[in-house]
Amino acid sequence: MSLSYILKESFSGFRKVKISGIITIFTITVSLLLLGIFLIVLENINDVVQNIRDRIEIEVFLTDRLSKSEKDDIQKKISLVEGVGNIKFISKEEASKIFRQEFGEDINQVLDFNPLPESFKITLSDEYKNSAKVKQITEELRNLKGVDDVLYRKTLLELLDRRAKLFSEISLTIGIVIGLISVFLISNTIRLIIYSKRKVIETMKLVGATGRFIKTPFIIEGFLHGFLAGVIAAAVLYILIRFILPFVGEDLFSKIVVKYYFYPGIILIGCLLSLVGSLFSTKIFLSKAQRF
Repeated sequence: MSLSYILKESFSGFRKVKISGIITIFTITVSLLLLGIFLIVLENINDVVQNIRDRIEIEVFLTDRLSKSEKDDIQKKISLVEGVGNIKFISKEEASKIFRQEFGEDINQVLDFNPLPESFKITLSDEYKNSAKVKQITEELRNLKGVDDVLYRKTLLELLDRRAKLFSEISLTIGIVIGLISVFLISNTIRLIIYSKRKVIETMKLVGATGRFIKTPFIIEGFLHGFLAGVIAAAVLYILIRFILPFVGEDLFSKIVVKYYFYPGIILIGCLLSLVGSLFSTKIFLSKAQRF
């Protein structure tokens, strides 16, 4: 197989089918832009959700009149519960200070005594910050001797889980739709190129050219469409996020986070979609070339 011939044919087809190629590159670029914008929004929403999850704490309230050794024993048992991260002891005095900060009242002056119980505030490991596992942990903590009650923001955590699941389903759906559209466009373009070269393909078959020898230029040509679309989409997104959005509203868009691998990822997605489309079209339509 001649590498020079394959490359020559690839770029030759890329140049000859200008209108369909430009339309394909433009459409894939638009698809990648939509996908990129959605991924940025999704990533930043996930970051917000994760920040909220990180603030979720379990508070273990203790019964009154426990000795120091009993409290130490409870803390030791809590630390052995799977999923428990940091543990902080809150004394009655510290609970009073927290109450005063949150409500602006001194509980000792209001009631002449401090009714607030001692407690442990617990943070969780990342993989345990969901409603199902937090519920499991709280049930285990409630069974410890000396524990009066266990509280956490159950409603908020369940809401976060539902929203996270919804966003995952939406992202999967959008990704599949954009992927199928891009693959279809690439396939259609390669089909037009194959049809325009049907006589050359038939001649090559007659002289004994292998299927791989015939297919490779078309696959490379499709790859070029996806690569160019990916580069254009990545450049547009970079300009949009780096320059245009801060100019439109610095306060509103200043906290948008884009990971360093995002832009190469957009180019890679464009290339992969194009390869899939090219492989699909060459397999289907070159098999029909025998009847041209």
